[in-house]
Amino acid sequence: MHSLIVKIAVLAVAVLVLFGGIFGVSPMKGSDMEPKISAGDLLIYYRLDKDYARNEIVVMERDGKQYVGRIIALPGENININTSGTISIDGNNVYEADIYYETKPYPETGRYPSTMDEDKYFILGDKRESAKDSRYFGPVDKSEIKGKVITSINRISL
Repeated sequence: MHSLIVKIAVLAVAVLVLFGGIFGVSPMKGSDMEPKISAGDLLIYYRLDKDYARNEIVVMERDGKQYVGRIIALPGENININTSGTISIDGNNVYEADIYYETKPYPETGRYPSTMDEDKYFILGDKRESAKDSRYFGPVDKSEIKGKVITSINRISL
């Protein structure tokens, strides 16, 4: 009996370390990443790798709220979103094969072109028509990014 309690305690500590410091688990709260990730899907993200690249999906926290989005522009890059829905990075138009919505600027909040400062990322939701993302709240600081999404578990599969 005593060894069973020790094994359970060791397992509990291992799970806490894995999912408290190395990996994170979070439900997708909204529809900002549809159709790839839907509301209610379970996201597993990796916290330790802080080298973020374009097109990676990340979990971030701003003003106590959690958001999920795709990195579009990296530190030092200049982003422009024009009224016709074209995104350009450093003067080169961006083609996104898996994005099915137009990317329009939010006129009341966005000013373009905009250059990302050091440790700032421009992050967009895949459902561009309604996502709360960098067009809404501005560039995201590296310290606000909780981790890279490594997989999502579809809520229907649960």
